[in-house]
Amino acid sequence: MDEKMKTDVLIIGAGGAGLTAALAAKNAGVNVRVITKEYPTRSQTCMAQGGMNAALGNISPDSIEEHIQNTLKSAHGQANEEAVRYMCSEAPNAVAWLDEIGVCFSRTPEGKIAQRRLGGASAPRACYAQDYTGLKILHTLYERCLQKDIEMLNERYLVDLLCKKDGSVCGALILNIRSGEIEHLFAKSVILATGGYSRVYDKYSTNSTASTGDGIATAKRAGVKLLGMEFVQFHPTGLKNSSILISESARGEGGYLLNSKGERFTNELAPRDEVSRAIHEQILAGEEVFLDIRHLGEQFIDENLPQERKLALLYENVDPVKDLIPIKAVAHYTMGGIEVDNKSQTSVSGLFACGECANHKVHGANRLGGNSLLEIIVFGREAGKSAANFNLCDDKCQNDFDFKKETNFLESLKEYKNEIDFYEKRTFVGELFYKKVGIIRKESELLNAQEELQLLQNQLPQMGVKDGSKVYNTNLVEFIEFRNMLDVCEVVVASALARKESCGAHFVAEE
Repeated sequence: MDEKMKTDVLIIGAGGAGLTAALAAKNAGVNVRVITKEYPTRSQTCMAQGGMNAALGNISPDSIEEHIQNTLKSAHGQANEEAVRYMCSEAPNAVAWLDEIGVCFSRTPEGKIAQRRLGGASAPRACYAQDYTGLKILHTLYERCLQKDIEMLNERYLVDLLCKKDGSVCGALILNIRSGEIEHLFAKSVILATGGYSRVYDKYSTNSTASTGDGIATAKRAGVKLLGMEFVQFHPTGLKNSSILISESARGEGGYLLNSKGERFTNELAPRDEVSRAIHEQILAGEEVFLDIRHLGEQFIDENLPQERKLALLYENVDPVKDLIPIKAVAHYTMGGIEVDNKSQTSVSGLFACGECANHKVHGANRLGGNSLLEIIVFGREAGKSAANFNLCDDKCQNDFDFKKETNFLESLKEYKNEIDFYEKRTFVGELFYKKVGIIRKESELLNAQEELQLLQNQLPQMGVKDGSKVYNTNLVEFIEFRNMLDVCEVVVASALARKESCGAHFVAEE
């Protein structure tokens, strides 16, 4: 085996969780390689605008216990209290670490880290950097990884995990998008940090087109346990026409939600599942819904919400300083994912997970606003340390591995036909999920969605790749993404059907 293909810790995904894990593993004294299908600075982390929770009490009295109780309440009984307590207790340390490595948080006049209140919080707790919090955290993490000479392989797409005959993971099968070549990357431990799956909702999602659930689908094929896949969080304020996210910080700073009559119809800072349902019900009743921040004033908006103003102008042609912002609730965050223990270890030996692809049992049925950035830092560090300390097999894992088995899928694509356009089917799945596996669900509609997904799985061999080239074959990548999306969608629907009662983001309506 080429020694260049070996490393101690292989991290798949270069968003906030992956880069945090990389720094932690590197600091533990092991060799680290990070792969990403795009580029680190394009990851979904940059879309986390509102802030990162930590009970610092810089604006008004707060406590770690209040943070814990707010998180547990939002989770609707589906979180693990021990995990929540760990995350919330580590929050001040996590913020202090980010501050130390150079994240430029906004400051109070006294020089303390500024904090704002987000939905479901009992106090201003979200530490922020204007409304670019995730972006500035991500760029800082990336710079620190470069300083540590952590190896980054961009435009590498995860096809499958490499498993020994005993089922343990010893690397990953990778498609080099640039060259079209298949690479076998071996490692003593692997961390999945591949993000969530809300892009299955297609144009009804705030997420990038890369959030297709690749890591989760791949882990499932390797026999990893998944948990809570029915819990998909819809964000109340996606722009009406584009689904681009308008941060919760806009409501945290005092924005109102209005219907066509100019009436406020809900508590803007209630948990996201409640606010999203209230918006959805208004729209079903024939009302349009708007976010109103005009009363905050131009100076305040430009100082604290500059990105929101730019997004509204660019995508809706409205100026929030003087206009209402038309909005709708859209898929934003997936609480479900790969089940992990308190060391970020999955049910398969040698495989760890962190970030949105993992379920650390801290979000339950509904994530508290401001806890996503917190989770990727706290558990990203934990995953990196755990993977670095993992005492795996010897270096002969490749001799115990069946290469042919893992490449069968890619080889079979040569036999696939081009009779059905999978891009059209991808759009169809987005519409299907938004209408029948969305904010409000009915058993009959879930069963219909299940039937449609099974039909698409059966039709997959008729949706072949039209582009036969090797170099930068995005048609091939998008087809594999679509295959992963179908696998994930089937689990989401099955999980939703299994949970008969409403719980947080999973809201079941009567027939």
